[in-house]
Amino acid sequence: MSKAGALDLATGLGGKIDKSDVLSAVEKYEKYHVCYGGDEEERKANYSDMVNKYYDLVTSFYEFGWGESFHFAPRFKGESLRESIKRHEHFLALQLGLKPGQKVLDVGCGIGGPLREIARFSSTSVTGLNNNEYQISRGKELNRTAGVDRTCDFVKGDFMKMPFPDNIYDAVYAIEATCHAPDAYGCYSEIYRVLKPGQCFAAYEWCMTDSFDPHNQEHQKIKAEIEIGDGLPDIRLTGQCIDALTKAGFEVIWSKDLAVGSPVPWYLPLDTSHFSLSSFRLTAVGRFFTKNMVKALEFVGLAPKGSQRVQDFLEKAAEGLVEGGRKEIFTPLFFFVARKPHSGSQ
Repeated sequence: MSKAGALDLATGLGGKIDKSDVLSAVEKYEKYHVCYGGDEEERKANYSDMVNKYYDLVTSFYEFGWGESFHFAPRFKGESLRESIKRHEHFLALQLGLKPGQKVLDVGCGIGGPLREIARFSSTSVTGLNNNEYQISRGKELNRTAGVDRTCDFVKGDFMKMPFPDNIYDAVYAIEATCHAPDAYGCYSEIYRVLKPGQCFAAYEWCMTDSFDPHNQEHQKIKAEIEIGDGLPDIRLTGQCIDALTKAGFEVIWSKDLAVGSPVPWYLPLDTSHFSLSSFRLTAVGRFFTKNMVKALEFVGLAPKGSQRVQDFLEKAAEGLVEGGRKEIFTPLFFFVARKPHSGSQ
């Protein structure tokens, strides 16, 4: 692991939170979740604060281990994680039928890895909507480096109250982002409002599958680990997403859990029994090195107090995700394409 990589991680830890306040932010974030006495209604009521704290705390860890695109993908045998992630983004662009020059919205865009890839792939102009200042500043920096700052931009805003006029975008997509919404119907209704009539919205959603049993304590534990480790107020069932789309006014063209039938399990990069040189930082050995590096950086004062606590709940999330995937009770790959009718107006 390079010295530059370690320093980049240390510099970014905590995002826009003052370095002296990181530990306090970790404690406040943890208290939103079940294992620390929090409840679902409180998380939903305070989703903006909770999700902002989460991404301030974890973005540098994500970028360090995962790259610029913070999402999973179904994989073919012989395909690297990075290749599968790019193909996953291209698949979405093709399903939306994007054409050169169109205006596209990425809802909950992170630091913009997918929007840069999709803009280059489809020759479109993509706006990323994000409510986290640190991710936006990092995304703008990466846009300039990639030379796409004229066609890709960021807008700070809440996807439950979008700062855009009606009927403005030719296409809208979300990649593992609207799972942070406290209410799927409210979020999808806003997407419906800003999308032009006759155009499409496509998304990858994090969902509990029909195999999830809410009365099974082990299932509940896995769900809670995913929620605290990934900044989620709740995790919806796949059917609830479809119901919310229909209620918002969309016509659902098709939907499918893309985890089903994937030749390589989507959770393999997080599985500690798996080793890969191309994704070394995500392996058990790589995570061991990162954990000890963060511990050392925190000890000498280069990383803020609380950094190790952040890594601990990310480790818990990884365990929950792997178990959820193995038991087939959770998927991050529920995909759908939905159209706003030509007569669409609410």
